[in-house]
Amino acid sequence: MTKMDGSKLDRVPSGVAGLDTILGGGFLKGGLYIIQGTPGTGKTTLANQICFHHAACGGHALYVTLLAEYHARMMQHLGSMSFFDASMIPDRLSYISGFGVLRQDGLRSLLDLVRREIAARGVSVLILDGFATVQRTAPSDQELKEFVHEMQAVAIATDCTTFLLNSVQSEGAITPEHTMVDGILELTDQLFGWSAERSVQVTKFRGTDQMRGRHAFEITDDGLVVYPRIDVLLARPSQPDQSGTERVSTGVDQLDAMLGGGLPAASTTMVMGPSGAGKTTLGLQFLSRCSEAEPGLLFGFYETASRIAAKASGVCPSLRGLLDSGVVEVLWQPPTDGLIDAYGAQLLEAVRRRGVRRLFIDGLGGIQGVARDPGRVGHYFNALANELRAQGVTTVYTLEVADIIGPNIRAPLGDLSSLAENMILLRYLELRSRLYRLISILKVRDSDFDPLLHEYVLTSHGLQIESRSGSADDIMTGFPRDVTGPPAKVAPQTEPGG
Repeated sequence: MTKMDGSKLDRVPSGVAGLDTILGGGFLKGGLYIIQGTPGTGKTTLANQICFHHAACGGHALYVTLLAEYHARMMQHLGSMSFFDASMIPDRLSYISGFGVLRQDGLRSLLDLVRREIAARGVSVLILDGFATVQRTAPSDQELKEFVHEMQAVAIATDCTTFLLNSVQSEGAITPEHTMVDGILELTDQLFGWSAERSVQVTKFRGTDQMRGRHAFEITDDGLVVYPRIDVLLARPSQPDQSGTERVSTGVDQLDAMLGGGLPAASTTMVMGPSGAGKTTLGLQFLSRCSEAEPGLLFGFYETASRIAAKASGVCPSLRGLLDSGVVEVLWQPPTDGLIDAYGAQLLEAVRRRGVRRLFIDGLGGIQGVARDPGRVGHYFNALANELRAQGVTTVYTLEVADIIGPNIRAPLGDLSSLAENMILLRYLELRSRLYRLISILKVRDSDFDPLLHEYVLTSHGLQIESRSGSADDIMTGFPRDVTGPPAKVAPQTEPGG
């Protein structure tokens, strides 16, 4: 099947970056589109956002209402949004009501009104808000189809991109005009337990490819912000993979030796272990080897930037100066009611903005927890990891496992081997009323590594690993070595992820 190429067709950008990405650059010039959804999904906000953007770019827009919101109330609601610019009204953006004409003289008179206004004002973007009123007014399906057909003829003849706003009462409702228009956007607002998520789906778009399926969006002070699905947007990385033969230090010398010289550059490493095992501490030590030439980023869910700085002072003092100087940036987001694709967009923006080379994601569970569809989590992480490799980023993730003590580890994600090229496991072992910590390497990309268990401790200088594996052998066989002197001081464990 030949892939459609819509790059040569004239486009009308929506002004909503994520939406234009989904549409392959925007709407087709002179096209006729339906924007539909249940009340409250954001149709009016999106339509006005399109109008103001078009006016700001030098075009002329016309907003026609039919039994819709009063214009004064609409302006009141839009006034606080950043795209609203009262100076555009009425010279470049006009609002008129067509309901009176429709009620008194019918569909033909409404069509004549639209034609006159387009010609008189030089309109190149038209919104008809309240298309459900047209549907109810039309004496028959045939006359409704004829009205839509005439609207399409006007759009083509005048190069006026036209949008019909329709408040449907249920998702997926099909009406006769759907077969006639050039495209359909469906906005939804769906409950997931106690939380809700808005999404947009392009169910039809003639003349070009588009990113299929649902894409989450938010309504903010900037209007609609659309987040294309990471697994679709980055199905192919933005540039060739930059991985090579170089090695990157973990920040723990003994662990570097176990890895055969450190982590492979531009690879992904998963650090698994139960709560309090030291996963975050190891991530901080990894970031402590950042420099101005190799900036770092901590993307976390459990601790704010101030708490990370305080923790670094306690277990990784060399990192504190890098945080203060901005060599290492901390991005924190509460793992409560976010959007998985918004997290991905924020993460990649920070990586590209600063040329990040070392990335520590503290808690894959935070991303996993906001995924409304658990089935796409694996594809999401794969696409994200591929793009990070392409950007030359060496990434360390942490993943908390449920088992606190013992040899059995139950991972909360499915195929772990597809999510990371390198895997490090931290675990506890209880022996004679004492807890021991053990570290092991499960795999390293295209490299030999030390497969033996090693004992480690958490101290005020971070995670320290015994150089000899014999101590772990002693523990596993039930005969730990005699400990002379006081036990190592254990750093306080304040993070849920360890």
